[in-house]
Amino acid sequence: MSSPHATSFHAADFLVHRIEVTGAATCVGLDPVIEKLPRELVPRDSNNAAECAQSIETFSCAVIDAVAADTAAVKIQAACFERYGPLGYAALWRVLAAARASGLAVVLDFKRGDIGISAEHYAASARSSGAHWTTISAYLGADGILPFLAQGHGAFALVRTSNPSGDALQAQVLQDGSTVAERVASLVDELGRASIGARGFSNLGAVVGATKRAEIAALRERMPATIFLVPGYGAQGGTADDVRACFTGNSQGALITASRSVIYPSGGASAAGASWQQQIRDAARVFADEIRAIAQG
Repeated sequence: MSSPHATSFHAADFLVHRIEVTGAATCVGLDPVIEKLPRELVPRDSNNAAECAQSIETFSCAVIDAVAADTAAVKIQAACFERYGPLGYAALWRVLAAARASGLAVVLDFKRGDIGISAEHYAASARSSGAHWTTISAYLGADGILPFLAQGHGAFALVRTSNPSGDALQAQVLQDGSTVAERVASLVDELGRASIGARGFSNLGAVVGATKRAEIAALRERMPATIFLVPGYGAQGGTADDVRACFTGNSQGALITASRSVIYPSGGASAAGASWQQQIRDAARVFADEIRAIAQG
C-alpha cells in the first residue's frame, strides 16, 4: 500500500486492506495508565514525568509488537501521553512511529474540534505524526471536519458514543422526528461522499458505540459507505449481538475496538515477569477470533 504521505494514499482503502490481511476487523485501544502497568514497568516515582513517559512508551511499543499479527489497527489515546508534557508528547510521537512501522492502521485518538486555522493546525499535526486516522468532534459541522480529510487521511467523527451520559444530547428527538445522533449521521454521510475510495468506503468514519444496539441499524442505514469505529466491546459490556449490526451486508464497514480487555488481560499490575506480553498477544488473538466469528456469522 502507498505511504500515508503520498498523494495517492486513501485511509479507508488502507484500513480495508489491513482488515483483509489480518482477517479481523479489530482495533486495540492503547490507553496506558501507570497504575495498571506490569510491575517491572511501574516507575519508582509516579510524579516524575520522565519516568512515567518512558514507562508508557515501553509498554505501548511492547503492546504494538504483541498485537500486530492479529489486529487491523491500534487506537492511541493522546491524553495518556499529553498529561506528561513535552516528554509525553515525544513518547507519543515515537509510539505512533512504531505503530506505523508495524504495518498497523493507526488511529490517533484526540477528539479535536475547532474551525479555521485552528482546525488546519490540528489536522496538520495529526498528519505529521504519521497517523492514518484521527478522532474528531462533529459539533462544528463541515468547518471542523473537512480539514482532517486532507491528503487522503481519515477521521472518525463522534456520532453515537458509548458513555451513558451521552444520551442527554445524542438521543434527543428533533422536530423532524430524528435524533441528534441521526442528524449527525446524515451530515457524516453527506460530507464523506466526496472521499469514497476504491473499496467503497469514505475517509470520514463514525464513532458508534457497541452499547447502543437499538440505534445501530438506523445509523447504518443513514451511513452506508461509512466505516464505524465501535468502542464499548469487552470491558464496557458490548457483546457480539451488539456489534453485529455495525457491519454491512457483506461483513465490512466496521472496526471493533477493545482496550482494557486486551492490554490488561490479567488485571494489569498483577501480571509480572516476561509473560505479560504473551498474555496480551493471546488476548488480542481471542479478540480477533471473536470478531471474525461475528462478522462471518
